[in-house]
Amino acid sequence: MIELTEKELKEKFQGKMFHRIGETADELGMECYVVGGYVRDIFLQRPSVDVDVVVVGSGIAIAEALADKLGKGAHLAVFRNFGTAQLKYRGQEIEFVGARKESYSHDSRKPIVEDGTLEDDQNRRDFTINAMAVCLNKDRYGELVDPFDGLWDLKERTIRTPNDPDITFSDDPLRMMRCIRFATQLNFYVDDETFESLCRNKDRIKIISKERIADELNKIMLSPIPSRGFIDLDRSGLLEIIFPELVKLQGIETRNGRGHKDNFYHTLQVLDNLAKVTQEDAQGNNKDRILWLRWAALLHDIGKPVTKRWDPVGGWTFYNHNFQGEKMVPEIFRRMKLPMNEKMKYVQKLVGLHMRPQVIADDVVTDSAVRRLAFEAGDDIGDLMLLCEADITSKNEEKKQRFLQNFQLVRQKIETIKHNDEVRLMQPIIDGNEVMRIFGLPQGPIVGQLKMAMKNAILNGDIYPNTRETEMEFLLKKAASIGLSPVASLEEEQG
Repeated sequence: MIELTEKELKEKFQGKMFHRIGETADELGMECYVVGGYVRDIFLQRPSVDVDVVVVGSGIAIAEALADKLGKGAHLAVFRNFGTAQLKYRGQEIEFVGARKESYSHDSRKPIVEDGTLEDDQNRRDFTINAMAVCLNKDRYGELVDPFDGLWDLKERTIRTPNDPDITFSDDPLRMMRCIRFATQLNFYVDDETFESLCRNKDRIKIISKERIADELNKIMLSPIPSRGFIDLDRSGLLEIIFPELVKLQGIETRNGRGHKDNFYHTLQVLDNLAKVTQEDAQGNNKDRILWLRWAALLHDIGKPVTKRWDPVGGWTFYNHNFQGEKMVPEIFRRMKLPMNEKMKYVQKLVGLHMRPQVIADDVVTDSAVRRLAFEAGDDIGDLMLLCEADITSKNEEKKQRFLQNFQLVRQKIETIKHNDEVRLMQPIIDGNEVMRIFGLPQGPIVGQLKMAMKNAILNGDIYPNTRETEMEFLLKKAASIGLSPVASLEEEQG
């Protein structure tokens, strides 16, 4: 973080919009402050576009008066039931709310709201670093109001609640997820008293909707070192409640002096490895793709507890854990209210295929095997290879380098094959209907047998280049081998 003098902080609020907000508040005789993340991020030198403004009085009244001043370029949305207004102007978004105090019932995170002072409003904030406010009124313009020493906690890189953490977390249990999310995003530490309260109040998370929990998990996933968040979730006991499948990966079982790795910490290492090479994209236009790629990393070994077996000769095995994990993905997404569309299918595909490049790399890297992998992975082959490379967590550097070199060979083969035959050329040109016409066959297993033979021949490179003529030549030979011949001349069929 940076330290700012009063003058330097005031300079951070010299934009025209801040002065217009302050002027409007003065005209209406109300106190007005920028509060929360925007103030915090100034000291952390993080980009922050959205601005939250707290008004001691009516936030809606100031927003409406300001929108009138700005004219037709201003877009105002008013939410009277919540006492808030949102103003969008030239790419900037400003949220206005009246200062308030809140009280909660035990079975809901929806507060009973009353009008309040700035102090009341800061008291209801989740963490000290989010409770700092900067005044926009002319006589106190740029003054920092920091009653809970949020600035000190920024310096100490500490997440702490303004008041009793038991009350803070019990009132709104989502704050427990936010606590760990902020610590992960900012690379901060949760203060001891606050963390102990997380542990005491963990069961309160059950009243929070799955969608809100998933939103916080996604933000943890996109952090530079996401493992920190999952370790804190586990230490607090929250992970067992919200994601029991992940907790089941924990532990090392030893038999006859042979143990397996702890698949929980292995999974987190894979996630961190992937984060290192995708963090730039995670902040840009590819953010959505990177999020689901990281979910694939988190779930890639999720099937291991179910498939774990002891073999007296081979030791511990997890045969077909990738296919078991692939089956588990839809249920996990459904329960956690994650999207059940192509994003889930993408994660499912990568989980199911993540062992394939390793198997190919362990064996002779043949064109046929790589062509099949490229065909099944489709446009996601590059992401699959990123996941597989992240999956190398061996502490044996020689072994690690050997795996990476083998994967590089697989990548080179993929590029060569892509160059030589486009994916569309891997699809048979002659379809089942045409096979039936040529040989006078009804729909049935023989037609499927001939189609599969053609597909395999294309993938194996036995039909190359893949044209109608080369397919027809192969089809006639294959049909003849099982006693079939065309019912009409090829000229008639093609004419």
